[in-house]
Amino acid sequence: MAEQGTKAVQTGNSSEFSEEQINYVYENRRYVGRKETVAYVMFDMAQSININKYGGRFVNNILQIDFGLQQIATFINGIWDIINDLFTGAIVDKTRTRWGKFKPYLIGLALPGTLGAILYWVMPLFFPQSGPKDLNKFLMYLILAVIREGVDTFRGIAQTGMLATITPHPVDRTRLITLANFASSFLGEKLPEQVMTLLLDLIGNGIIKSKTKSITDIYTNLFVSMGAVTSLISGAFSFYFFFVTRERVLQSVKKPSVMQGVKSILNNKPILLLTLSQTLSGLSVGGSKTDYFIDVLNFATLVAFCGIPGSIVHPISYSLVPWFRRKFSSRTLYILGAYIGDILMVPVFFFGAIGGKKDGLYKRVVPMGIALTLWETVFMLFYGVRKVIPSEMYNEAMDYCEWKNGYRTEAMTSVAKGLATKLAGLFSSMVQLQIKKMIKYDQTLYISGKQQSDSTKFGLFAMFTIVPFATTSLGIIPMLFYDLGGEKRERMYAELLSRRAEMSQGATSGSAEDLEKLAQAQMNIGEQNKNKTL
Repeated sequence: MAEQGTKAVQTGNSSEFSEEQINYVYENRRYVGRKETVAYVMFDMAQSININKYGGRFVNNILQIDFGLQQIATFINGIWDIINDLFTGAIVDKTRTRWGKFKPYLIGLALPGTLGAILYWVMPLFFPQSGPKDLNKFLMYLILAVIREGVDTFRGIAQTGMLATITPHPVDRTRLITLANFASSFLGEKLPEQVMTLLLDLIGNGIIKSKTKSITDIYTNLFVSMGAVTSLISGAFSFYFFFVTRERVLQSVKKPSVMQGVKSILNNKPILLLTLSQTLSGLSVGGSKTDYFIDVLNFATLVAFCGIPGSIVHPISYSLVPWFRRKFSSRTLYILGAYIGDILMVPVFFFGAIGGKKDGLYKRVVPMGIALTLWETVFMLFYGVRKVIPSEMYNEAMDYCEWKNGYRTEAMTSVAKGLATKLAGLFSSMVQLQIKKMIKYDQTLYISGKQQSDSTKFGLFAMFTIVPFATTSLGIIPMLFYDLGGEKRERMYAELLSRRAEMSQGATSGSAEDLEKLAQAQMNIGEQNKNKTL
């Protein structure tokens, strides 16, 4: 059937397709084998085997970098991030090796990236008992941030591109993403974060203590050891996936120029809308759930209790994805997945604000535990959609580029998408730090076992609940115009699968000259598609 479907579909010159040809896109064709699937699950787990949830608390309360100095570092690193993105994307898109376009960068930078992450977490050992405004500590923090940003840019662009080319079939790709998220949720992907949360509560409530070490040393040792170990495990899992996986969507032999890369972004409506939506959402200013649970409720482990019903719903949410897919458009699912959490936080805020700043419910564990449990349970119904649909929509946008232009520019597209969101994130990060200064958050209190003021606590509560909703909803507007779905999506994949079959056959049996001609033919088809009304 697959072979017949491939032969039946023409190379993009016909706009009429039979039902058999249209349904070819949904055939159960699998390219990714068991070993590679297991590696992908390990890689997906690696994204959560960390204590990054406590990264802000680490910098603010353990490493203790002054808020003003953090703003300077954020600005410098943000500008560097934008600059290195511009040339990194062009370099990656022009890469052609026997191992593929992205794999060399993922393999080569795996070790430096892991070492950089470990060094970040062990920094407090180099500057014991130093104050928030220690310049030597700040300079090391800044230099390490700049170096890690350069390495992570190459890895991030290559990683995004690799996931878009691991399989040429959309059904196979959706299956892989859904399976990885579903499986890793059962294999303890969040275990380090949960262990860290429990240990912080045990230390904060005096259950874990030492006769020879101060509470400051206990906190420091916990963050250093957990951060370094999880970074090592996560790096090893990622490296294994990078090593065993391979790219299956062939790149055109002729490397796209920088201008072609730019044009492929400007005429890619799906990616433009996704980028605009994420940029506007990136302007969101909010606080940390971790800060609220620790500094206000003094009960970090409450997040685990609130998540018990949600943990039951969590795996079910992945099984609901096919049903959601049938009933709703990608546009609707994207909006639901991206914004349902912020929307549901609005009633949580008004409930917690009952009683005012001094005696409000927001400071009481039991009522807030009930409210947040309800929030978590409803939110988890959409978790599968939240994890699967945005990734699949981005991959579809990459396929749209190939369909419309005849070549792929994952790296340049990733850069353009990243630049806009990073600019928004730079603004958001600096504003968040400024708000913490405005509510008079004291960085030195937590590590010494002291409490923030009532006014500061209410500010942390508001930043966690109502502020994100008030500043993120503009991101919904661009997605109202997203239209890559239905017959248009089916026609795109019907044509793409035919082209890829021809290119694959040319790559294995044709001469270099023939393959070059075939690649040029694919680009010519892309030029024809630009003139069509899609």
